[in-house]
Amino acid sequence: MNAISGAYDWLTTGANWQGEKGVWHRLSEHLYFSGVALAVACLIALPLALWLGHIGRGGALAVNISNVGRAVPTLAVLVLLTLTPLGRHGDLPTLIALVLFAIPPLLTNTYVGMREVDRSVVEAARGMGMSGRQVFARVELPLAYPLVMTGLRSAAVQVIATATLAAMAGEGGLGRIITAGFSLQNTPQVVAGAVLVAALALVVEGVFVAVGRFLDPARGRA
Repeated sequence: MNAISGAYDWLTTGANWQGEKGVWHRLSEHLYFSGVALAVACLIALPLALWLGHIGRGGALAVNISNVGRAVPTLAVLVLLTLTPLGRHGDLPTLIALVLFAIPPLLTNTYVGMREVDRSVVEAARGMGMSGRQVFARVELPLAYPLVMTGLRSAAVQVIATATLAAMAGEGGLGRIITAGFSLQNTPQVVAGAVLVAALALVVEGVFVAVGRFLDPARGRA
């Protein structure tokens, strides 16, 4: 209970939120890492998965290859990238590691969503004279949308949590609050940092749930 009450005191102390080492600055760094990594992962994984799911070829191989990355700890990838010439380019190793971590759930869910679309519905659309592009845009994509958004939400939350490891490579983010707490043997600060990361992940998930419902192609239909 001392650690919990101490974490509350730490979070409610205004000085801990100000300056380059304060919560607001660390939060902006965390959102930068997470946002850029998620955006790049989406640009890579979503078009590829949608296309492979549409044509029905090569998707299983792509998913299996991407899932190999899940067997390698993100921290190990980050350390290895830091030791390469890429380590001279600031936060590039961190961003690459987070992108590699975000691709598997995006690729897997999107491909599975496309392939689980009822084939009879697709054939009926083609029988009505729809082109391949129309079938993709009007039939496959709307029906695959729930799984696509689930993969996007999962990737976002995982990246938010994993971006904490950027502190291990000397980068910023909320993880620096935790590592500083360990260095100072300040358990309340460690707990406070963990609470901030968990709270951010929950907020991001809630935002994606709301956005997903708002953009749902089936919204408002009977």
